[in-house]
Amino acid sequence: MKAMILAAGLGTRLRPLTDMTPKPLLPVGGTPLIVWNLLLLRAGGICDVIINLHYLGTMIEEALGDGRRWDMRISYSHESELLGTGGGLKAAEEFFEGQPFLVMNGDTLISLDLPTLLAFHHSQEAVATLVLRDDPQAEQWGAVESDDQEQILRINGQGRDRLTFPTVAHTRMFAGVHILHPSILSHAPQGTPFSIIDCYTCALAGGSRLLGFVHAGYWSDVGTVERYRQAQTDVDTGLLPHPC
Repeated sequence: MKAMILAAGLGTRLRPLTDMTPKPLLPVGGTPLIVWNLLLLRAGGICDVIINLHYLGTMIEEALGDGRRWDMRISYSHESELLGTGGGLKAAEEFFEGQPFLVMNGDTLISLDLPTLLAFHHSQEAVATLVLRDDPQAEQWGAVESDDQEQILRINGQGRDRLTFPTVAHTRMFAGVHILHPSILSHAPQGTPFSIIDCYTCALAGGSRLLGFVHAGYWSDVGTVERYRQAQTDVDTGLLPHPC
């Protein structure tokens, strides 16, 4: 399986730290955020990765190169304008060669059991599997409603008609890691900014099967200065084990 790391964002909430450094290169425990994710992918057996770039993108490409230092193959998708999560995937569509692929954010830290996630996805007949987590602020992050079989019903209130499914059993948040088949992008516009969540809610409304994979381990969206500092503390205290 191939993977894509989303790294084109502006990092505005982390300014002034991101004035001269793109957010994915900010170090946590001495290792750039995006390298944590590369090492997670490699440990899970995924070595072929594409990274989308925009803000200070040349710095990321110069820092990571072709990936050989980690025994990986890294390609890049340059965006002259920000395309959003969905538009970025659409621009890199040919890279996936019509096969399911994994997506993660370049600014998220997660201690995910990737082999178990991959095995779960391969064992199901779903167009996508989203990593979900319990969070008391799930509604603020974007609520994902699912049933007892972890079939996703609605995202941000959009998806299947409420008359077609039983009472929602779980409301969780999307952790930013997902596996999807590129067919879900087939009708999406090329070169136009959009969110992949739009594709997911349309797929749900059309009756497609999307599943949730529940993650109970460490997770941090390093999107603010406060959360960045907390991530540093989490590494120092051993709450977040340093990648190998």
